[in-house]
Amino acid sequence: MAVAITTVKSGCGPVVKGFLWVAAPVVTAAGFAAGIILIDLIAKTGKIRFVRIYVWPLAGCAIGAGIVFPFGPMLIVFGMFGLGTASVLLREILLNTVLAQK
Repeated sequence: MAVAITTVKSGCGPVVKGFLWVAAPVVTAAGFAAGIILIDLIAKTGKIRFVRIYVWPLAGCAIGAGIVFPFGPMLIVFGMFGLGTASVLLREILLNTVLAQK
């Protein structure tokens, strides 16, 4: 986000600005997924599939950014953080519920 904000403030064109706002949830979700993968590697929970993990924070970050964007593009960070975290938490709860039933 620091690179995106700096680039936007420097007076980039509308195409670059649009790309940066669309890329923000994608990159943020990758960070959430990387954190989950690190924890899974440390805990040695088994086979790790990036795409299966990445879908959850991507959905949360994209929805969060979309909800908050009308209030100001700079506020999407809060939406991505809130709903990205909620989506990861929901994934863990559902995953542990399914594993507990086995």
